[in-house]
Amino acid sequence: MLAATLLLFVLATAAIVFPKAFLCVDNGPAKADVIIVLGGAAWERPEYAAELFKEHAAPEIIVSGAGDNQIARLILLKDGVPPDAIRMESKSRTTSENARYSIEMMRQDKMHSAIIVTSWYHSRRALKCFEHYAPELQFFSWPAMFESTHWQWMHKEEIKRVYLEYLKLPGYWVRYGVSPF
Repeated sequence: MLAATLLLFVLATAAIVFPKAFLCVDNGPAKADVIIVLGGAAWERPEYAAELFKEHAAPEIIVSGAGDNQIARLILLKDGVPPDAIRMESKSRTTSENARYSIEMMRQDKMHSAIIVTSWYHSRRALKCFEHYAPELQFFSWPAMFESTHWQWMHKEEIKRVYLEYLKLPGYWVRYGVSPF
């Protein structure tokens, strides 16, 4: 019992000190049918999606999420993405819904692969949601990241989001059956 408690303490401490090692999934360069940029962050997600589009990672972008998706669209347009390459998914309010509604659009257009662009701390849960709802499709995670040392995140607004992510991972496992592993 003492050994299990000590192991749990060491894992929890490591997760707090090295959150990118636990939360971030970055599959690296890939080509896909579409880039899916998830709502929920101000500007870094659509800006990164625009960069990937310009590098020909995919010919289309789906902006997923109710509320801030119009802002993301404007950022994409400002960054040079043509309007006819941007599709809007405006119903989703959660990561689970982002996945389900975006996958529905992909299936309608007979797409087989997607690059998911979200924040680094959200990338594990987002990727796992997409894989859970469409195991027959291929998904790549390319999270939008700030260039920083691993300690700098603690001095930013992200700290709250990082800690909430640690709660959301098991919550999604219980509620939707989306395993974080």
